[in-house]
Amino acid sequence: MFNDIGALELLTLVVLAVLVFGPEKLPKVIQDVTRTIRKIREFSDSAKEDIRSELGPQFKDFEFEDLNPKTFVRKQLMDGNDDLGLKEIRESFDLRKEMAEVTDAVNGRESATSTGTAAAAGAAAGPDLLKKSSPDLLKKPAQPAADERPPFDADAT
Repeated sequence: MFNDIGALELLTLVVLAVLVFGPEKLPKVIQDVTRTIRKIREFSDSAKEDIRSELGPQFKDFEFEDLNPKTFVRKQLMDGNDDLGLKEIRESFDLRKEMAEVTDAVNGRESATSTGTAAAAGAAAGPDLLKKSSPDLLKKPAQPAADERPPFDADAT
């Protein structure tokens, strides 16, 4: 519960408690706080048991911690439960390779993986088709003439 409190912070809390409540009342305050925490825990546990009993026997292993989205995703996707083939998808996806291909496409270069694919496609379909299928991203579009109106786009306005 208090895993992230360091020694200095704990010492500060103790000194602050002694200053606020005084050494005479501090044991009584600590007893009251622990009694209140114990009652809250008992109330929470009884509420969880009531909910489990109302849900029925098919939810006997239901854990309320699973309602946390991080825990749910970790339990469903990261465990050995691989009904959807997600492990295979995770292993086949290489982010660095994908980003390198996108960077090469933006810069107008052919990446190592697309070179082999493009060469095979070009050899099968002819070199002219290969040139037509890949647009030149560095080429600027032609400017319309001075008396020519730009195209009207109804969706853009």
